[in-house]
Order: sequence, then C-alpha cells, then structure tokens
Amino acid sequence: MRKTLILLMPLLLTACVDDSASYFVDGKAGSHALTVHRAQKYFWSNVTTVELIMQRLPDCMRRFELTDLPADEVEIEVLSGGDNVWTLRSGSEMWQVESQTCTMYPDVKGDGGELIGVFRDDGGKFVFEEAVLEPVPVPVPVTPAAAPVQ
Repeated sequence: MRKTLILLMPLLLTACVDDSASYFVDGKAGSHALTVHRAQKYFWSNVTTVELIMQRLPDCMRRFELTDLPADEVEIEVLSGGDNVWTLRSGSEMWQVESQTCTMYPDVKGDGGELIGVFRDDGGKFVFEEAVLEPVPVPVPVTPAAAPVQ
C-alpha cells in the first residue's frame, strides 16, 4: 500500500493549479498593480477559485474573490475607465473596482472603458497579455486619372 501511495504522489501533485499574473499600471517598478490569482482547492477538482489582488501602495492593498472557473478556461479581460477605475470581465460576469479607495462596486457602471489586456492560461502558465492597439488605416484619396494630352 505504501509503495502505491508513493508512486501515485506525483500524479496527485501535478493536477494542482495555484498561480497568478499581474498587470503593472505604473510599469514593473511601480507600486500600482492588479493581480489575478487562481487556485485549485482540491486536486480532483477541475474548478479554480479566481481572486483579484489590487494594490496601489502605500494607500491600497486588498483581495477580492471573483468567481470559480474551470482551470484551463480562466480568461479575464481588464478594461480601464480612467481615474483608477478598472472593469474585469469573464464571459457574462463583470466586476468593477477602484484602486484610489480600494473598493469594489456592487454594480458595473458604463461599458468598462478601453481594453488594457487579458489574463489567461498559456499552455499551463497563467499570464497577462497587454492589448495590441492597431492604428486605423487612413484612406488614401483616389484622384481620377488625367486624360491623355493629344
């Protein structure tokens, strides 16, 4: 029995998910960040608990439990509404927080704002990917061809 347990131990440990990714508002050296943490409570469960850790030091540091999601389907968009108001969206669920006073609003107001990036699973590693803003192409005016001179 003991040998069987020792052989199964690596299998039990590989199923666990407990990681996080951060969006640094002021750049990597700054003290203003939004971190999403996902943790699997039981190795046999496919569900992870997703939390937001918000910090704007020295005034704000707080943790909010957001939702439970399948481990490999955690994808949370971050939108900026300006004035330190952030909206997080996963499917039809939305949360709005404000890092000036470290609060979570009971209801989401507005459309959320500009997309900043996405927290997601990338081959088993949890990452934050910044949104790529593509410039809108400027149409080139078409001038009619000149009539040939005779």
